[in-house]
Amino acid sequence: MRGILYCYMRQADKVQQFKQDPKPSECLHSVFSAHTGDEVFSHEEYSHLQINAVSLFLLYLVEMISSGLQVIYNTDEVSFIQNLVFCVERAYRVPDFGVWERGSKYNNGSPELHSSSVGLAKAALEAINGFNLFGKQGCSWSVIFVDFDAHNRNRQTLCSLLPRESRSHNTDAALLPCLSYPAFALDDEVLFSQTLDKIIRKLKGKYGFKRFLRDGYRTALEDKTRRYYKPAEIKLFDGIECEFPLFFIFMIIDGVFRGNPAQVKEYQDLLDPLLQHTCEGCPVVPKYYYVPADFVELEKKNPGSQKRFPSNSGCDGKFFLWGQAVYIIAKLLADKLISPKDIDPIGRYVAPEDQRNVSMRFSNQGPLENDLVVHVALIAESQRLQVFLNTYGIQTQTPQQVEPIQIWAQKELVKAYFHLGVNDKLGLSGRPDRPIGCLGTSKIYRILGKTVVCYSIIFDLSDFYMSQDVMMLIDDIKNALQFIKQYWKMHGRPLFVVLIREDNIRGSRFNPILDMLAAFRKGIVGGVKVHVDRVQTLISGAVVEQLDFLRITETEEAPVFKRLEELDLPKHSKVKRQSSTPNASELEQQPDVNINDWKSKSTYEILQKFNDCNCLASQALLSSILLKREGPNFITKDGTVAEHIERIYRRAGSKKLWSVVRFAASLLGKLVDSLAPSITNVLVQGKQVTLGAFGQEEEVISNPLSPGVIKKIIYEKCHLQDEREAVVQQELVIHIGWIISNSPELFSGMLKIRIGWIIHAMKYELKIRAGDMPAKDLYQMSPSEVKQLLLDILQPQQQGRGWLNRRQIDGSLNRAPAGFYDRVWQILERTPNGLIVAGKFLPQQPTLSDMTMYEMNFSLLVEDMLQNIDQPEYRQIIVELLMVISVILERNPELEFQDKVDLDKVVQEAFHDFQKDHGLPKGSEKQDDMTAFYNTHPTGKKGTCSYLSKAVITLLLEGEMKPSNDDPCTIS
Repeated sequence: MRGILYCYMRQADKVQQFKQDPKPSECLHSVFSAHTGDEVFSHEEYSHLQINAVSLFLLYLVEMISSGLQVIYNTDEVSFIQNLVFCVERAYRVPDFGVWERGSKYNNGSPELHSSSVGLAKAALEAINGFNLFGKQGCSWSVIFVDFDAHNRNRQTLCSLLPRESRSHNTDAALLPCLSYPAFALDDEVLFSQTLDKIIRKLKGKYGFKRFLRDGYRTALEDKTRRYYKPAEIKLFDGIECEFPLFFIFMIIDGVFRGNPAQVKEYQDLLDPLLQHTCEGCPVVPKYYYVPADFVELEKKNPGSQKRFPSNSGCDGKFFLWGQAVYIIAKLLADKLISPKDIDPIGRYVAPEDQRNVSMRFSNQGPLENDLVVHVALIAESQRLQVFLNTYGIQTQTPQQVEPIQIWAQKELVKAYFHLGVNDKLGLSGRPDRPIGCLGTSKIYRILGKTVVCYSIIFDLSDFYMSQDVMMLIDDIKNALQFIKQYWKMHGRPLFVVLIREDNIRGSRFNPILDMLAAFRKGIVGGVKVHVDRVQTLISGAVVEQLDFLRITETEEAPVFKRLEELDLPKHSKVKRQSSTPNASELEQQPDVNINDWKSKSTYEILQKFNDCNCLASQALLSSILLKREGPNFITKDGTVAEHIERIYRRAGSKKLWSVVRFAASLLGKLVDSLAPSITNVLVQGKQVTLGAFGQEEEVISNPLSPGVIKKIIYEKCHLQDEREAVVQQELVIHIGWIISNSPELFSGMLKIRIGWIIHAMKYELKIRAGDMPAKDLYQMSPSEVKQLLLDILQPQQQGRGWLNRRQIDGSLNRAPAGFYDRVWQILERTPNGLIVAGKFLPQQPTLSDMTMYEMNFSLLVEDMLQNIDQPEYRQIIVELLMVISVILERNPELEFQDKVDLDKVVQEAFHDFQKDHGLPKGSEKQDDMTAFYNTHPTGKKGTCSYLSKAVITLLLEGEMKPSNDDPCTIS
């Protein structure tokens, strides 16, 4: 352990770079010279990014120190370990090369997000949080801190990735040490069983477990002179993958921990014949068993028929150290010479029946029924506001009344954490500038002798217009409470500070805020139990975090933190509540000038008109012409163009002219807070996000991006047709990020979250609701109404709707039925020349050779094929057609397509039949109008499926049938 630490610490510069920007070229090396500790391979020569390796080091550091060993000797080493923790905290969003150092299954040099890496990171974070690296003799400055929200994101990500290992690995033996000894990363017994069953079912053989399907490592057909494989090469290894006895040993250890002697005996019996022996008769574990080149074809024809031979590692005096070490552990456990507690002193494994009584710092084992009561403190920003709320029976405290306790914004807490892990000698800065989530702000902090409570990021003053919609604030509060209830796992109650500002109760905002405050008083908000009391009373039941790393010597200047100050207003002066501002009429939101008329006019004329008109919508349009023509710094008599637009933005916000607000926000290039984390929330659920207007080019996001990159994409792709689209897409990303974290089931069947298409679905919904009347304008709706509309369309479609409307909405959401992608795979197996739709071709080869049926990458490839379709209802018909083809092929195994299948032609054929049955429409201009077809029920007589089926069967019968031995039509 000291040796690994020495090698790691010589690369402190890489840790510093990686925690700021986690790129493969900046990561810690995972291979060193055993003699010197030097780096051996460059990043071009070797895949060093393996978060699982660093996580395993941290986990074992805790296990070994807990057993009484001293591993860490000084504070430089403590600060280095703390910085390793900063790197591992981000495992949930950093694709790496995984245990096998190859990344994706195709071995082409591309990293992936691996369940095994995220699981080991989660286990390491749980083990090391609050742990003293100097052991029992340690003091406050040798304690390690973990961001609770980062740990929780790793936990959520692990549960959403499993039972898969990654996008290309449907399952993998690397999951065994993650789910079982040594990490025990999963506390969901159902998901554990599901994942383990899949590993055993797909990978177990007579000689061990395969690492994963189509793994070419050390097979007879692998070209050992090349580092990477060629496209479709992995098909060669199908059925001849090497089998590793190592994983039988992991199953023996798992059986001992879980008290399952039958499992222990089963795998001992399987392992014993596989062991080799030294001259002295000592058992040696071979690294793997392989199929020799001469037997490869026979093995492929009849899987499991050929004898496999052991590798050189584990024979002839060469040891496979990993296997040998785990074998010794398993033998000691099975023979009861050591107990599980001896090799797991921190108690990573907790039996299901004991899971209620765990007392770890924050346990992965929460209570079985989460009946949490959230403690709430209501804080008014001034005494005047406090007095005013008191008249309605709402008891609050002001910042002065909670003294000596201080109230901080979360960004001040972030500033305090900048001092954690700083080490000038090693060139390490402190915690990166990452926001603290609502789990972290629900604790109490002791900082430099002060007691501090924090309010959540949702109460921060924001420059983005969503904060001007009080219904959004109320919704955010309810979401935060739901989130805390679901994910709080610590002993002690969460303390949620609700900050009420005078601005919150202005005009029509007051009544909704008053209703919410009344719900707090009753003790239940949005289905979450709450208990409101004074901060001083609530502290006793809260979780207290001591930030002892902020040690200031006499020579150092103490850092300055800004606490929430009470507004200095006369106590009995009247709260300014303005007359109630209803939502602005549509007329006010419409400009009284035509942009095309004014584009050609001179700057002087535009300025004249700008000064003469009072309509904010018109002013915004005229400003946009000036902005594009003269630039943001063009000076007028009342300031620059940018300052004009900023004033319009503020005034339109106070008048609730949402269309004008959005237009001005887009002109100013506004970016909402938490955009990057919201996209990450979607990605970790195994989805992709696309940004871009409906019908235009879209940008696909598969890996987390920085806010700057996201802003560039949004403002390049989203305001080509309408400037307001750029900010509405940001609203939707924020909403979807929250919804998918709390209710992932609403996105089932949606692999790609296409933001522009979802906006299109919302506009469809407004049209459907309006009937024969003009539809409501999406851009004129308040942010909270937009969110509610989004939630409405995500719900399953109402039965009373026409089929055209249902197909329009489902097509816009890119929803696919259960098992859809697996069925497309089965179609492709019977379509040698591939499928084509809207000009996008999906070939049979190398697709089937490169991929396997259930892997995520194949599903994404199918989505890619469907991406060129420009009509949502037509996309849905294509999805129905593929399901029909699959059922027909399933029921007729003798049939297959001879030529390339053009799905557009099949739909056209079905539509022509439909037209014949329903009489051709008069007038050739209506001949291509498929509205009636789209509005037809899919099943039953004259349903769309019957026309599609007929067209498919016609196409199939044009080809030849495969001969069958038991053909009932054959007479002789």
